[in-house]
Amino acid sequence: MDLKLLFMSTLFGIICCSSAQQEGNECIKANALSCGECIQVGAKCGWCTDTEFLKQGEPTSARCDELESLMKRGCDAARIENPHGGQRILKNKAVTNRKKGAEKLRPEDITQIQPQKLSLNLRSGEPQNIKLRFKRAEDYPIDLYYLMDLSYSMKDDLENVKNLGTSLMKEMSKITSDFRIGFGSFVEKTVMPYISTTPAKLLNPCTGDQNCTSPFSYKNVLKLTSNGHQFNSLVGKQQISGNLDSPEGGFDAIMQVAVCGEHIGWRNVTRLLVFSTDAGFHFAGDGKLGGIVLPNDGRCHLENNMYTMSHYYDYPSIAHLVQKLSENNIQTIFAVTEEFQPVYKELKNLIPKSAVGTLSANSSNVINLIVDAYNSLSSEVILENSKLPEGVTITYQSHCKNGVVNEGESGRKCSNISIGDEVSFNINITAQGCPKQGKPESIKIKPLGFTEEVEILLNFICECDCHKQGIKNSDMCHNGNGTFECGACRCNKGRVGRQCECRKDEVSTEDLDKNCRKDNGTDICSNNGECVCGTCECKKRDNPEERYSGKFCECDNFNCDRSNNKLCGGHGRCECRVCICDANYTGSACDCSLDTSTCLASNKQICNGRGNCECGTCRCTDPKFQGPTCEICPTCPGVCTEHKECVQCRAFGTGEKKDTCERDCSYFNLIKVKDRDKLPQPVQAFPLMHCKERDANDCWFYYTYAVNNTEKEVHVVETLECPAGPDIIPIVAGVVTGIVLIGLALLLIWKLLMIIHDRREFAKFEKEKMNAKWDTTENPIYKSPINKFSNPNYGRKAVAL
Repeated sequence: MDLKLLFMSTLFGIICCSSAQQEGNECIKANALSCGECIQVGAKCGWCTDTEFLKQGEPTSARCDELESLMKRGCDAARIENPHGGQRILKNKAVTNRKKGAEKLRPEDITQIQPQKLSLNLRSGEPQNIKLRFKRAEDYPIDLYYLMDLSYSMKDDLENVKNLGTSLMKEMSKITSDFRIGFGSFVEKTVMPYISTTPAKLLNPCTGDQNCTSPFSYKNVLKLTSNGHQFNSLVGKQQISGNLDSPEGGFDAIMQVAVCGEHIGWRNVTRLLVFSTDAGFHFAGDGKLGGIVLPNDGRCHLENNMYTMSHYYDYPSIAHLVQKLSENNIQTIFAVTEEFQPVYKELKNLIPKSAVGTLSANSSNVINLIVDAYNSLSSEVILENSKLPEGVTITYQSHCKNGVVNEGESGRKCSNISIGDEVSFNINITAQGCPKQGKPESIKIKPLGFTEEVEILLNFICECDCHKQGIKNSDMCHNGNGTFECGACRCNKGRVGRQCECRKDEVSTEDLDKNCRKDNGTDICSNNGECVCGTCECKKRDNPEERYSGKFCECDNFNCDRSNNKLCGGHGRCECRVCICDANYTGSACDCSLDTSTCLASNKQICNGRGNCECGTCRCTDPKFQGPTCEICPTCPGVCTEHKECVQCRAFGTGEKKDTCERDCSYFNLIKVKDRDKLPQPVQAFPLMHCKERDANDCWFYYTYAVNNTEKEVHVVETLECPAGPDIIPIVAGVVTGIVLIGLALLLIWKLLMIIHDRREFAKFEKEKMNAKWDTTENPIYKSPINKFSNPNYGRKAVAL
């Protein structure tokens, strides 16, 4: 019975494992009706084009399966459609190896990233890997635009910036020979802090005798130029302005600098924007204070180098600024006073490729600040990609200096890159399915802050090669109601079925599915057949004796319980996964016999009257009894004596049965052990009797007797325990007697000495007691707690008056 349970549990585990694998097979679960649908499920899926591949009852979707499974099912490898993706490099200009002082190149002739254009063919679920190289070119051109807050608090800063042009030109010449600089200024929207002020206040917003220019939102003072003296001259003519609130309108100015490329003069080189202020900033929503509710449109509105729509459009949001700065490859350096460092550091975390520097109170350190910020920004390469098409994913892995490899989000960047250093990126692009339009797409990857980019054309593999050889209105598809392609019919509009034999107007696709699902479940035809025009057509098995049946193919005649590796134990038939047992048999596997003849004991009683007959086997109700018919009692009195002679002759070759041992004593298994500790203990699942017997030589031998099911087992200690020889006994007895007598003598002597000692001590105590010199009737240290007082005149005669 135990073997049967083990077999059933093993079989159940195999069935469950097979079922789990079937459920986990994404190719089959997709129910693909064409080769194109199949290959879009995943890279493991293939389509068998063999017209004879499907068996009766198998749906068209059974052609779509994992490659190994298709071949096991008999599809030749040459008949399996399994297209693979690939890639082509369309533009692969090598990175520029240029030294400072060499021949001057145009910015468009300098290459820092390679390759520049690729074409990928993407199969669903199959990643395509591309490798990009980036090398930071030496002597790369730089455009720097200095955007300055001209509110009154920046008055002393303006004095230091007036000589910035030539000084910065000189310093930047150590980095590049092609450097240009421009200048712009900002204050605030004219409608914001001056709503209740007088016109005179607008003309000169400063107090006292200070002469200030009228407030303005943004002014492009100097287009990017390589003339540092011109920068000094124009900046020297600028005047401070003023406003009433602390935050400034710098975001309006940043937006215009980013989107007005023609006015600013940006080239396709490194673009730096230095934003200098000692105050905070207004952002989207603040314009409502001045009645401005229209969101910033992100377009250029410069006329005569002045921003003309500050009164019309609200301030841009931070996200809007991030988008425009990134689109135009502008790296921002926030040169702000120490007071506003925390604010602009938070802003820096939101704007990629930006830096924050601490501006001294009078901007005297601005050159060092710009150089340090530029070195920090240019030493880090961060890749970003344009918006991905639906279903397309991308992952990055960077290989940076000193063998550093990064993955995940860190795989987009490399840091601490010096001029002339080269790094590389491994990029995996994967598509899941095909876009709805099925048309090619393109994405762009570029390093943040750089104008160069990589264009990647994406072509999606949405159909198999055999699709091109499809035969429209083929006779293979029920009177030409479909296109025969890739070994199967692709039905025309309005037709359904394996051979397009059904019309949708007769029975809708929804009704088809519903009629083939049992109890409104999810499995069509119990996954054992095909739904043909609303009726289940069950699969055929390789074994003609095995078959599926039932309205939903939910029944079969081979998945019933088994016993002794036989279906229904060989005593019944399998109907709809349930055993129908023959007469005199019962149980889920028909393995329980109702015949009681095997339970009759020698006394013709069932189980000897000590048990019940179950499935032809006795179940003893008295635990002391065992055996096929409950006749054996290994722990009953007399068991040891009954088996003594046989144990003696088999273990030691002695005893009365030593001559007939082989004939009379072979009914048990004998196992010898070295000592009594090795004998089995009474914790077995079957009764066990411990025995101790003596042979003719007064030697003891120890053994156990047990019945394990029908097997009788005897464990015996292989050595006898015999008494000592006769010559040694008197000697041992004499020695023991002498030791006992000596012990008694010593004990009496010790007792006598103790009595003498105790008497002397008692006499000494009595003598000292008689010689005591203090009164034993009262404790000398005792003091009574009672105080007595008496009148001194008590008992005397009264004095005569």
